[in-house]
Amino acid sequence: MAEKFKRVSIIVLDSVGIGEAPDAKKYDDEGCDTLGHIAEKMNGLNIPNMAAMGLSNIRPEKPLVGVPVQEHPKAFFTKMQEISAGKDSMDGHWEMMGLPVTSPLRTFPEGFPDELIKKIEDFSGRKVLWNKPASGTEIIKQFGERQMETGELIVYTSGDSVLQIAAHEEIIPLEELYKICTYARELTIDEPYRIGRVIARPYVGTSADNFTRTSNRKDFTLEPTEETVMDFIKDSGLDSIAIGKINDIFSGHGITKGFHTESNMDGMDKLVDELKKPFHGLCFTNLVDFDAKYGHRRDPIRYGQAIEAFDKRLDEVLPELSDEDLLIITADHGNDPAFKGTDHTREFVPLLVYSPRFKEGRALPVRQTFADLGATIAENFGVRAPKIGTSFLNELR
Repeated sequence: MAEKFKRVSIIVLDSVGIGEAPDAKKYDDEGCDTLGHIAEKMNGLNIPNMAAMGLSNIRPEKPLVGVPVQEHPKAFFTKMQEISAGKDSMDGHWEMMGLPVTSPLRTFPEGFPDELIKKIEDFSGRKVLWNKPASGTEIIKQFGERQMETGELIVYTSGDSVLQIAAHEEIIPLEELYKICTYARELTIDEPYRIGRVIARPYVGTSADNFTRTSNRKDFTLEPTEETVMDFIKDSGLDSIAIGKINDIFSGHGITKGFHTESNMDGMDKLVDELKKPFHGLCFTNLVDFDAKYGHRRDPIRYGQAIEAFDKRLDEVLPELSDEDLLIITADHGNDPAFKGTDHTREFVPLLVYSPRFKEGRALPVRQTFADLGATIAENFGVRAPKIGTSFLNELR
């Protein structure tokens, strides 16, 4: 079958969930609602582009404050439910590309075992501080000045399957930090640890009052356990472009060209640049600031402002699209900034599917797995279908 669209661009609004998932109780996340609560805290979201696409049409029974339900939405719309065991970025993105994470990765709410910490200390020649769950910004305020004096490693975790190492760039150079994280990644691939990600969290500053995390963050993820739709696209000779942390999440697999980004706005700059070029295939973008800067820090106002800033940037994206383009806007999990704790929340994610060729959008059935996205892309490009997922390509007409 001839492909329907020459280019498919996915934008993942990292952590922008749209209400509790059916299994939220299992995760102690009943009542979470990232977009709903942000819109309430903002006294209404000003997002005309996503509003016109039908964002509130996804939940007409409880529209987002300030986002009217559209009589004639411009996009196809629905929400997707996750079947992966976890609720972090790796699980969500892998599932989108047809590879759900069905075995729970390990979490360490009491801190990592002494034997693992000792191995990291022996390898690095540096002692480890903290070794418990923490907010990344708060932990550098608490221990950053001490690290500047002693050179110790700040190791912390969260409710997700992550081992994070915070290091002042002038005390522990990036090359050294990445080397330590690479070693920690090797230790935690298999049982008894089996951790999803090791994350380097560099920062700069002179005191607790001005410490700031830099854009040199690097995620060391597990290698995908099987090939994904991205591999199928690349192996077919098509473009598979990664913007933001996509390259880290997939450990470089299935990617023909990757771009590191410093912020949401930098990610949008790079997306617009790619859309100006005649690529053929997939462009997969992750915008992480929503999650890293505002969700975990429980800052609903700045989170809402960031959503509005993204919507404004769509003014530059939409004119670059032709009838041969398909634009998909979605998320990978929730992180409700008005909810308890500081961790991700188990939510449905929005799905907006737009092309200039559509005369009018309409509701799609609720997707029972994120893998429906990968199945749709695979069918469009005529590549191997993932084992899991139902394509909705033929409904886009």
